[in-house]
Amino acid sequence: MRALLILLVSLGVWAAARGDGVTGRVEKVLPFLVDQQGRVARSPSLYDRDAYQAYLREHGTNVTAMRIDVLWKATRAPEAKLKLAVELRGMTTNSAPRVTTLETNVAPGRFRQWTAIPLAGADYKEFGKVVAWRVTLWNGPELLSEQKSFLW
Repeated sequence: MRALLILLVSLGVWAAARGDGVTGRVEKVLPFLVDQQGRVARSPSLYDRDAYQAYLREHGTNVTAMRIDVLWKATRAPEAKLKLAVELRGMTTNSAPRVTTLETNVAPGRFRQWTAIPLAGADYKEFGKVVAWRVTLWNGPELLSEQKSFLW
């Protein structure tokens, strides 16, 4: 019985190791407002970061950009052409809806990785307030994973 169990586990590990497709997932998305000095927090404390983000949401004149930090992971494969895409829905000051997509090519590593995708400068000012977001991980035309906000 023990030998059969070892054989089945070995076959499962072998089958998982020789998988041909690229797999990946978006694990966490953190949208941040960025102040005039390029900061998302005044100190490394998570409590301070959350408090400073609330302050920036209330005082929009201090905000110069938005940064979306994405924690993702993908299997390493030589043929992988991975791309992270961030779709944003927002409202301008005259209540006109806006939609934009930010994309960046990424390379898989051994561990999970953080990637920062900025919306800055004139693009940020024209876009207005972000209402909803969706982050997707692509391998060429194939959707590997997505994560979206509550209002998407």
